[in-house]
Amino acid sequence: MADLFSEEWMNQLKDAWNSEPEVKDKLAEINFSSTICCGFKGDNSPTGVFVVENGECVRAGSWNGESADWDMRADTDNWKKWMKKPLGMTSMGMAVATGKLKFNSGDFGAMIKNPSMAGPFIKSFSLMSKIG
Repeated sequence: MADLFSEEWMNQLKDAWNSEPEVKDKLAEINFSSTICCGFKGDNSPTGVFVVENGECVRAGSWNGESADWDMRADTDNWKKWMKKPLGMTSMGMAVATGKLKFNSGDFGAMIKNPSMAGPFIKSFSLMSKIG
């Protein structure tokens, strides 16, 4: 299994994302473009980066100084737990409320209230569990 958020892992996520109409196509409908970063709590910078243009991931890999529209952080144990049992709408809200999942960039509250973004976002977490 590739290391979490490594170049290899992020590119596997890119392939899964672009193959999933409930993520890619739904986000294309709203012209979603964003630089999404992820990593670990306590680190100064993210580990992985995921660049989305009009719903499609056009680049993924190791973070190289890109400015993040979204920067999600959690500790290693929580990321691993969510890879086995992906977060749903309620469990994601709880993870954010309890500080297990932190957004260093991005407005989680606004995103989760927007059905055209929330559904694909939740689905993208389930894609993470398919990598390995």
